[in-house]
Amino acid sequence: MPTDTPAGTLPARTHLAPVPGGPVLDVVVPVFNEETDLGPCVRRLHDHLGRTFPYAFRITIADNASTDATPRIAADLAARLDGVRSVRLEEKGRGRALRTVWARSDAPVLAYMDVDLSTDLNALLPLVAPLVSGHSDLAIGTRLARSSRVVRGAKRELVSRAYNLLLRSSLAARFSDAQCGFKAVRRDVAERLLPLVEDSGWFFDTELLVLAERAGLRIHEVPVDWVDDPRSSVHIARTAVEDLKGVWRVGRALATGALPLDRLARPFGDDPRDRSALPGVPGGLARQLLGFCTVGALSTLCYLALYTLLRSGAGPQTANAAALLLSAVANTAANRRLTFGVRGRERAVRQQAQGLVVFAVGLALTSGSLAALGAAAPRPGHGTELAVLVTANLAATVLRFLLFRAWVFPDRRTPAAKDHLR
Repeated sequence: MPTDTPAGTLPARTHLAPVPGGPVLDVVVPVFNEETDLGPCVRRLHDHLGRTFPYAFRITIADNASTDATPRIAADLAARLDGVRSVRLEEKGRGRALRTVWARSDAPVLAYMDVDLSTDLNALLPLVAPLVSGHSDLAIGTRLARSSRVVRGAKRELVSRAYNLLLRSSLAARFSDAQCGFKAVRRDVAERLLPLVEDSGWFFDTELLVLAERAGLRIHEVPVDWVDDPRSSVHIARTAVEDLKGVWRVGRALATGALPLDRLARPFGDDPRDRSALPGVPGGLARQLLGFCTVGALSTLCYLALYTLLRSGAGPQTANAAALLLSAVANTAANRRLTFGVRGRERAVRQQAQGLVVFAVGLALTSGSLAALGAAAPRPGHGTELAVLVTANLAATVLRFLLFRAWVFPDRRTPAAKDHLR
């Protein structure tokens, strides 16, 4: 994945003041062969914004290599309506269209919606307002909230809910509706986030949201009323296959720490005392202990399962060393991300090497315990072996946490930041 984002983290969110002579909101409408719906829908959107939106706005028609009369209609709308422009792309792909237009826009808030206007336009101002005020970084419409009113067939309903369930289970996504064609993002966020998003098709939305959420950016959700367009040209099976590929690719990148998501983090707020607090670092000993214990419990179960498996074909010392090594690598990676909030590739190899030193300490404790057990009882039972190993691992765990916290993942915040969190 590309990683050429600007250096430094995002500043604290602030209210977006209107730009003299420029739009506050740029709404992109991606289209491909929409000669029938384009004119009526853009006029309706333009009229709604003119009546309800309190700031200057722009509507950008992004034509994805249409082969019908869509380019001509788009150009005519741009000529006749103030605040409407058209952009022609010679390649298809909704993600490509959004990336191209958003990257060139001068508006501080960037949005998009499907040309069929399936989403009730009364949700547009509530979608954009939290971004203008500085409360949130991204905003999405959701058809899955209790208060949303949705009219669509059972097949699309099932596919949508199954897809969002897949995202929760595989990528730990917490947003409720990845596919609703009704989203907005602050431009300062888009400038940092877009270079990390690889997909140029329908998975673009999901990838954008997953990366934003993992970086700790705030996503605002707006319940929407939505009426399905029965003439939709989306090919469900082909889109599903591409989405599954995208889920695998993004999941692998997140698991390996290949994305510099720390560059997207924000300070806690707009209070000057918060500016020095670096984001992305879990605050406080209690939270770190909770994360470490959770990871440790899972690692212990993994270790015991590996030891039991390996013990059937090897001696206790060999099985212990192999099981401890495999679980230690996974434990260091999990603690790096979950307990101590370290993201990206920087220092990852060094920290794994330090983790192996910590592993050696644990190995010495557990191996010494097994040796002592062997000296005391030449033929100990399997249950006795496990009991001794669990006790030794508890002692090693306490030492491992202290070494992780003080040596492998030390707190690198400034003194002012530490004082702020006390």
